[in-house]
Amino acid sequence: MASATGNAFDFTLFKRLIRYTNPYKWTFYFVGFAAVLLSFFAVFRPYLLQITIDDSIVPKDNDNLVYYISLMLIALMLEVIFQFCFIYFANWLGQEVIRDLRVNLFKHMLQFKMKYYDKSAVGRLVTRAVSDIETIASIFSEGLFMIASDLLKMIVVLGFMFYNSWQLTLLVLLVLPFILYATRVFQKKMKIAFEDVRNQVANLNTFVQERITGMKIVQLFTREQTEYDNFKEINDKHRKAWVKTVWYNSIFFPIAEMSTSITIGLIVWYGGLRVVESDALSLGIIIMFIELAQMLFRPLRQIADKFNTLQMGMVAANRVFAILDTDAIIKNEGTIEIKNLKGNIEFKDVRFGYIEDEEVLKGVSFKANAGDTIAIVGSTGAGKTTIINLLNRFYEINSGQILTDDIDITKITLQSLRAEIAVVLQNVFLFADTILNNITLHNPNVTEQDVINAAKEIGVHDFINSLPNGYHYNVKERGVMLSSGQRQLISFLRAYVSNPSILILDEATSSIDSYSEQLIQDATDKITEGRTSIVIAHRLATIKKADKIIVMDAGQIVEMGTHKELLQVQGGFYKNLYEVQFMAEESI
Repeated sequence: MASATGNAFDFTLFKRLIRYTNPYKWTFYFVGFAAVLLSFFAVFRPYLLQITIDDSIVPKDNDNLVYYISLMLIALMLEVIFQFCFIYFANWLGQEVIRDLRVNLFKHMLQFKMKYYDKSAVGRLVTRAVSDIETIASIFSEGLFMIASDLLKMIVVLGFMFYNSWQLTLLVLLVLPFILYATRVFQKKMKIAFEDVRNQVANLNTFVQERITGMKIVQLFTREQTEYDNFKEINDKHRKAWVKTVWYNSIFFPIAEMSTSITIGLIVWYGGLRVVESDALSLGIIIMFIELAQMLFRPLRQIADKFNTLQMGMVAANRVFAILDTDAIIKNEGTIEIKNLKGNIEFKDVRFGYIEDEEVLKGVSFKANAGDTIAIVGSTGAGKTTIINLLNRFYEINSGQILTDDIDITKITLQSLRAEIAVVLQNVFLFADTILNNITLHNPNVTEQDVINAAKEIGVHDFINSLPNGYHYNVKERGVMLSSGQRQLISFLRAYVSNPSILILDEATSSIDSYSEQLIQDATDKITEGRTSIVIAHRLATIKKADKIIVMDAGQIVEMGTHKELLQVQGGFYKNLYEVQFMAEESI
């Protein structure tokens, strides 16, 4: 895609944006039609003023004066009506376009690989999806149609001026090249300035979002003053970027006003001489030309101002389309729809790395039979969580094969694959919503009674019912109104009600109290019955019951077997881990 920063105006990007108006083409045409009519109304009023002066005021004809004033009032009313339609529907069209564009952008972002989000700042993505797209609306409400309307007015005004007096028109045109050159230079400078403004807005959003999210860390480590100083620096860069745009405006608009004043002076000087010396021109024509000259230069000044708006919208559009053009989507080319998997899982020599040439998994191979509970243990960074990320196809493997029920997961549709797998993560994410909605995720197939029944089965109904409003208790952003153990229980219930064929617990009990752990352990025994389960855990209770334990180190499987089998391996990795970590846990 062509960059919006290379030229003063990117027509390729502009044409792409205009395609979003296709569903609303009749509104688009009507706004264009209104712009044409308004351009003719622009010269009609000065013309009525000219004939009113020459045919009524100068000869002192009261009857004609009333007649022409009535015509001027009618013309003014019609102009107001069409001006209203023009402004309203231009803005309406802009809002329709950004609604569609925002929906397309969000839909596209929903399909991104986790790798994309690993590398992207949340604040920047929020800026693209919210403020940048809002800026694009101004292309239609204040930019495109306004500029087109002003250009039409200038063309009609210039033609009408030539028709009435080519000599006075040439006087006006003497100044026009100068202001056109100033406008061109101004546009280029403002293009660069607005690009800097959008960059600084994104930086500001990113900084504020991260610091608010991590406020606990900021305060725990007494970094308030440091972050305050950093914020002042970033905010100052934002201010400087905006001041630069103000500086260019401050230079351009006085120049434009001075050009208009010089033009009016030339008209009065030359036209006045012609009236006094030869009556070649009338007083009405001179006054009409003064108004027409202002109409010619005013749109030119406004075009420059509106071009700023258009440029800012184009910069924003360039950023939004950059995300839409990002090819970071998991290929969903599978055609097989699966339901009620048996739960057989097989990894065949799987290799994967989050960063190119840095493998996290180095030829991992194992099998999990339907209904088995597989525990994966190992030190931090061994590749445990990566296995479940790959099974859900959050990332694409570099080589090898992953099968479920003897079907390559790349041949299965993403939606049906993930519908069969439920994951309980160590770091639970809850939306700022009710407990019920956090469990069902607004799935219409899961009723409130289903959730209550499931909660009773796994023993968390009493805990939820004890909260204000029970299942309709709002946990606020990220579930801050609940303890870590309570959040984990909600997450576990969310997985349970989805009735998965494969259950994954990613260190789900490593950071909660013993009471909550016991609740989850009891629920684990229930939910894993008859289901394939993969458990990544530090707690011994879960691991000892596993049908198979996979021991990982540095991206490779170093041992595999049952708890008893692995303890019999003298000097084994698992035996050492058990003695150092798990026996210490038992002794507590």
